[in-house]
Amino acid sequence: MNQQPQYPYPPQMQPPPQKSGGWSIGLILLVVVLPILALVIGGIGIFAVLGIYGTRKYIATAKQVEARSSLSQIGMLSSAAYARDGNVCPSASSPVPAKVPSGTKYMSSPADWDVDKAANAGFACLGFSMSSPQYFQYDYKATATGFTATAIGDLDADGIPSEFSLEGKVVGSVLEVSPTLGEKNAGE
Repeated sequence: MNQQPQYPYPPQMQPPPQKSGGWSIGLILLVVVLPILALVIGGIGIFAVLGIYGTRKYIATAKQVEARSSLSQIGMLSSAAYARDGNVCPSASSPVPAKVPSGTKYMSSPADWDVDKAANAGFACLGFSMSSPQYFQYDYKATATGFTATAIGDLDADGIPSEFSLEGKVVGSVLEVSPTLGEKNAGE
């Protein structure tokens, strides 16, 4: 009797071909895809860090606009008051607010700006006030030759204040306001 060999496959199917030592899918993933994936994830991380840094810088700059524009307004009002009264407005008795805001906004009241109204001094003499919340403390001091206005704030609440200042000097019969602001730790 002629017996045929027994195969684990039915006779109409051929056994799967034997691997000849080529690249397997696992090896392709390990060598090609994983390094590319690592680079993509690393790139996303770098862009995220740069985005966070840029956003923080943008926010700090936006907050600084308050001080710059308010001091510019104080400068214009000082010139107008000098032209109107013939002298520099006397110093404010106290800054507004009394304490430098630290990382938050302060909502001043109209009464804060009118403290020196009876003496026609400070912010009342200038006609300066703020009706919206502020990041900075403002002060106005008359000097022997003009005035100095300051804005101090701790924008990121780290204890290091941002300081902006504006000076004006009487030259002849005109109050000349400096075209530039003094800045110290502007981004703090």
